[in-house]
Amino acid sequence: MQTSVSGIARRLFLGVFSMAVLASPVLAQTPAPKVIFQTTLGEFVVEVYPDKAPKTVENFLRYVSAKQYDGTIFHRVIPNFMVQGGGYNAKFEEKITRPSVPLEAQNGLKHELGTIAMARTNDPNSARAQFFVNVKENPFLNAKGSSDGYTVFGRVVSGMETIQKIKEVPTGSGGPFPTDVPKTTVLINSATLVK
Repeated sequence: MQTSVSGIARRLFLGVFSMAVLASPVLAQTPAPKVIFQTTLGEFVVEVYPDKAPKTVENFLRYVSAKQYDGTIFHRVIPNFMVQGGGYNAKFEEKITRPSVPLEAQNGLKHELGTIAMARTNDPNSARAQFFVNVKENPFLNAKGSSDGYTVFGRVVSGMETIQKIKEVPTGSGGPFPTDVPKTTVLINSATLVK
């Protein structure tokens, strides 16, 4: 009788423990949001990490939902560095943006091949809508203190070959920019949150 009761108690404990583990937020995390970009050179998908850069991701996804990126161009392409877009239309008219977001560069994410980060001015808290994708490891962009670096907030999870095509487009001057502008326009047709 003693063995039978302890066996039942052990099974009961294991059942309750298993349910607790399955309900644990560590194992039951919501998948990271993904955004699919359709461009004139193909598509790519970006996964973003709200747990690492909450304000940046919220800002980025609000722009995606508002269709801010649709019809914008990659206006800065440096083949051994990064490709940047999301701020200008094909006539080099800058799109109106919301207020800037605070720097979240000290989040553990590094500027590795395929990561996506926010562009900004010399003011660390000036990121708005423009983003860039690293086409190589760029450790000099990583945060060393609380007011430097560039916020990485996600990475390309498919379609890196499209980013490779973008980085290989010949560049020159265009609009207000003296260098690094693709001679053939690379347009973002749409950016859509994957449901």
